[in-house]
Amino acid sequence: MFAHANSGLALWLAGQHGLQHYLHTHYGDKTFEHLYRWNSFDTLLLVPYFTVMIVLAFYGIHRYQLVYLYYKHKKNAAKEPTSRFTELPFVTVQLPIFNEQFVIDRLIDACCKIDYPTDRLEIQVLDDSTDETVKVASEIVERYRALGHPIVYLHRSNRYGYKAGALDVGLKSAKGEFVAIFDADFVPPADWLMRVIHHFAEPKIGMVQTRWTHLNRDYSILTQIEGILLDGHFVLEHGGRSRAGVFFNFNGTAGMWRRKAIDQAGGWQHDTLTEDTDLSYRAQIAGWKFKYLQDVECPAELPIEMTAFKTQQARWAKGLIQTSKKILPKVWASDQPWRTKLEAFYHLTANLSYPLMVVLSVLLMPAMIIRFYQGWFQMLIIDVPLFMASTLSISSFYLVSQKELYPKTWLKTFLFLPFLMSLGIGLTVTNTKAVLEALFGIKSSFKRTPKYRVEKKGERSQASKYRKRLGIVPWIELLIGCYFAATIRYTLANENYFTVPFLLLFVLGYWYTSLMSLFQGRFERFRLGGGANTDESSPKPFPVGV
Repeated sequence: MFAHANSGLALWLAGQHGLQHYLHTHYGDKTFEHLYRWNSFDTLLLVPYFTVMIVLAFYGIHRYQLVYLYYKHKKNAAKEPTSRFTELPFVTVQLPIFNEQFVIDRLIDACCKIDYPTDRLEIQVLDDSTDETVKVASEIVERYRALGHPIVYLHRSNRYGYKAGALDVGLKSAKGEFVAIFDADFVPPADWLMRVIHHFAEPKIGMVQTRWTHLNRDYSILTQIEGILLDGHFVLEHGGRSRAGVFFNFNGTAGMWRRKAIDQAGGWQHDTLTEDTDLSYRAQIAGWKFKYLQDVECPAELPIEMTAFKTQQARWAKGLIQTSKKILPKVWASDQPWRTKLEAFYHLTANLSYPLMVVLSVLLMPAMIIRFYQGWFQMLIIDVPLFMASTLSISSFYLVSQKELYPKTWLKTFLFLPFLMSLGIGLTVTNTKAVLEALFGIKSSFKRTPKYRVEKKGERSQASKYRKRLGIVPWIELLIGCYFAATIRYTLANENYFTVPFLLLFVLGYWYTSLMSLFQGRFERFRLGGGANTDESSPKPFPVGV
């Protein structure tokens, strides 16, 4: 027994010696102190490195600002309407769709169940489809019309203006004083309209947005992360901005407009991919007020494939930069308060962080080498605060939103934080491409997010029907992931262990998004036991991607 105790003591002392030796050699040894000298090459690397870090830190600090606004102005949260209509106004419900054959019946069924007098309601199915959806949607509409529901079907043979064009065409024949909009993957509850309409009894309210919830949040890790990301947007971005009385945006669906506000703002325009944000800012500059109802929920389907998610995120990233180029000059020239203008700038330019992240990715390894030889103290007082401001704000931002929505179970969000941060990193290449296209004025079509009516874990999807073809982007992501794997090898060789967890996020993010884009269909078949739908719309189903 004494021999065993002695061997344990020896191992403990060896471990103590090893730790002491590591700390002394890395942080206590002064042998090479003051030997490092600045040179022009290091300066050329570190100036852009710190410039990028500082800009990212400002956007990170802005996330903390939104959390502060959310709690500071909590008393301003919109709850019950301040007044009510004595006679309910006429409402038009618009359903813009494009190739949505798997979900269109669910959408129409939910809208026809909305609790509102049928003599004060009309439902427009605005169909730009080019596939079987045309037949499916028209037959469903005819069936509900025969049952007495006030629903009409409008089909366009061209997609001029895409979603904005379809909404504009629908308005030409719409009878409603107010217009509610739902995308194909949404399922509005029966009481949604009655909970929203009375907020328009205030004559200056031009738009009311409600919060998205998620039908298939538990389908996969990807959908769990998507749910957290959207919760952060709807709780802290919308909540913070609306409570503080600054501009925020209509999300394109699950909201209602006053027809007069649309007209006075210049109507739906399709020169950006985020026509909803574009119209929102024009309407608010014109003097209309917006309301956000966090307690009114509208469930929707999250993208189940990486390719669909990346397509959605790239469209939003490009559209917001397009909108910033178009709208920010008007915001700065308006008579709005300075805080409103500054918040609009942060909101509309936030996606510039993606190309900055690509620059940071390239500079990270050489900058890390230079900073290591400059000394650990400089890294501690400069690099760590910048890292905390730019990176830690992301995790705290989403933790707060989950605590607000799920006070009893929010702690499990910690398990998803590494994946959430990795996914954000992995999106940088796709979204950088989108941002650069917007900056240089390169036009592209409105790429819809495919919906497959998958709500529960283990359900088989028909994703192959609308699966996108592959470009070069996933291969670039794969190579960048390999670059960071090599960086980790370098840090381990130099015993710089503290940076390894951070670098692992980059490797995981780039490899995860690239491999899921390249082999999404195969992963689904493997996960479901090889029986997933293989009816491809393309003779070469794999690989697939953005």
